[in-house]
Amino acid sequence: MLGAGKTLGVLLGGLIGAGAALAQPPAAGPVAADPAPALPNTAGAVRANLSEVVHADYREAVMKVVKQPTVSTRATAPDVVCTVSMYEWLFDHPDRVALAWQRLKVPAVPITDAGNGQFTWADENGSEVTWRTVGTFKDGLVWYATGKVKPALATPSVPVKAVAVLTRAKKAAKDGVASFASTVQIYMVSDSLAATAAIRLLGNTAPKVAEQGAEQFLEFFNGMADYVQKNPTKADALLAPKK
Repeated sequence: MLGAGKTLGVLLGGLIGAGAALAQPPAAGPVAADPAPALPNTAGAVRANLSEVVHADYREAVMKVVKQPTVSTRATAPDVVCTVSMYEWLFDHPDRVALAWQRLKVPAVPITDAGNGQFTWADENGSEVTWRTVGTFKDGLVWYATGKVKPALATPSVPVKAVAVLTRAKKAAKDGVASFASTVQIYMVSDSLAATAAIRLLGNTAPKVAEQGAEQFLEFFNGMADYVQKNPTKADALLAPKK
């Protein structure tokens, strides 16, 4: 779980060239995108096209990223048990999740609530990414992100756009508690020469590295859901706003 908060920011900013910015292995790589931009067909979820669930103001931008990604990857997390209201709340408050990990002494880059449903991630190198929920569907949501990533102070900025499709299928729900099966499909676009060079450098290891990064993306939320479910008396203080 180390660095999951940082991995979240990097994934939203672009898996491209991120290795230089992390103590972890680089989270980047080209994986073939789905030929059709459809939502995952998970248990209890209605299969639908992204174009049908994304808000009209963002539909064109989202579909452009999904149809022609520079990088695409998918990950599935082990089932996690959590109160339904809490689990859904965590995905709506990534800033508080990052702060909670910091309070547990787990490295996590700060995420800021920018208001109006927007969140930002930034680092000391000059990276800055903004994202928001642009669509919802049964048991899931769609995030759209834009910004720039700088792997190091001396390197140029890498402009990026990203789409994350999060699915949280509920299983065995009872008395407000459920087992969740979560998946994420991430698409990213960058026309930067630095991005192209980073992808080529990773070579055949790229698909696995990208998948591992996406798995940490899910663990950022699922790990916290598991912790607060097992330690309910600590949840309020852990997830409280920053003073």
